Amino acid sequence: MTQIKQTEHLVIGSGIAGLMLAHKLGQFGKVMLVAKQSLLETNTAYAQGGIASVLSPKDSFDKHIEDTLEAGAGLCHKDVVRLVVEHGPQLIRELIELGVDFTREPGGKAAAYHLTREGGHSERRVIHADDLTGREVLRALSDVVRRNPNIQIFEDMFAIDLLTTDKYNPQFGRNICLGAYLYDTQRREIIQVRSRATYLCTGGHGKVYLYTSNPDVATGDGLAMGWRAGCKVANLEFMQFHPTCLFSTKAKTFLISEAVRGEGAILKTAKGESFMQRYHPLESLAPRDIVARAIDAEIKQSGMPYVYLDARPIGEEKIRSHFPNIYSFCLEQGIDMTKDMLPVVPAAHYSCGGLVVDTWGRTTVHHLYAVGEVACTGLHGANRLASNSLLEALVFADRVAQKVKDERWDSIPEADVPPWVSSRITEDDELVVLNHTWDEIRRIMWNYVGIVRSEKRLQRAFDKISAIRRELQTYYWYHQIDVSLLEVRNLADVAFLTIQSAMKRKESRGIHYVIDYPHPRVDHPPVDTVIW
Repeated sequence: MTQIKQTEHLVIGSGIAGLMLAHKLGQFGKVMLVAKQSLLETNTAYAQGGIASVLSPKDSFDKHIEDTLEAGAGLCHKDVVRLVVEHGPQLIRELIELGVDFTREPGGKAAAYHLTREGGHSERRVIHADDLTGREVLRALSDVVRRNPNIQIFEDMFAIDLLTTDKYNPQFGRNICLGAYLYDTQRREIIQVRSRATYLCTGGHGKVYLYTSNPDVATGDGLAMGWRAGCKVANLEFMQFHPTCLFSTKAKTFLISEAVRGEGAILKTAKGESFMQRYHPLESLAPRDIVARAIDAEIKQSGMPYVYLDARPIGEEKIRSHFPNIYSFCLEQGIDMTKDMLPVVPAAHYSCGGLVVDTWGRTTVHHLYAVGEVACTGLHGANRLASNSLLEALVFADRVAQKVKDERWDSIPEADVPPWVSSRITEDDELVVLNHTWDEIRRIMWNYVGIVRSEKRLQRAFDKISAIRRELQTYYWYHQIDVSLLEVRNLADVAFLTIQSAMKRKESRGIHYVIDYPHPRVDHPPVDTVIW
């Protein structure tokens, strides 16, 4: 029998967006916070660089806005950019009050906070906690939510699908989210959660690509669930490839923060010659889309599987003090970045698209909100400015909580929701098939929907992914629920949507580069790519 739980607010995801939102909702309501694995195993935990915000008297909101618009290649929503930038300092102050220990200039607690500069920024405005900013923010926020008696935390819970009235009790023109089906991965049980409002804070989908900086949990679960529930999605063709991930045969892809280049590291060819001056006036500090394509071009031209990042100009003392985590990890791989150049390659990093939301985080399904990388707010446009992502999550978590606090819902929406049915389910004895399918999806996306695309490659990817989705649809309904099955199902849906988005955009813009259309269209203003 399916277990049924009720709550006022169901927050799915425990990164910076989910924790900040749960913290704020928990000040006036009952919250159920769901983590796919442990509370701290999220993309946020791997965010090294920091949070971009105007904190220096030398900086200004207008400069930050201009840098964001420039990086976004004409597709940013200007009202959203201004909203996020102007609310940034307030949210940084809140993090400090909640106990986040950001790095200061030499001089101890009384000293000013150290600000670094990253690609595309005209000023130093990235506040950070050494090179483990995300982990420090999660530490502080998780402490806060654990202390709040209004917040129930459920770890090792996989969200399967959303409950909506369109599925069970259709109302003309009004699809309402009622909660979600969860899978308790430890007890292997299905739980039906009914809620007044549901919030997707599930992060991104970098694992849809073969090479990514993302952890294994980043399988696009919230994006796939939201789309299946009836949400609009937009701009999924804009998957940002981080230019500098450590090339290593010994470990999974490891991110080399953009702040390393911000402090003076230089990209060089396999022969040790700098090359970014041929691609952009900002050279190694150019926006990420330009740097990633430049590295891709140099790799193809040289035949080597990587280029180099030379951090030696930063100096040994600064490397050790500013980038202790990166320095120690590289040492474990046999590379001393104070003496040796780092072999680096681009890898899938961050999606600028997602579930379409308004300026209050509302999706196109009633009582369903999306915050963080899973959402498409319009801030990033066609290419994200470095360190704007954590800022966006903070600002929208604050706005969603403000909006919900003003809502007056008397009770959890009623609907005749049937119990979970598993009578046709058989035990799965071929999980190896799912592993092969997972690998196939990721290779298709890397080979055909990567840094450089063509219409022919996209059509080939579409045909292959469509066939995989048809197979998985039958597999899903007749086999025992398992994390591998749920993840590969979501990956296939996200790949399908990404390819559709890429096929619809008949131009190159920002991250999206198509050799058939090598330039942006100039015959009409750029628009978002929207899919239902």
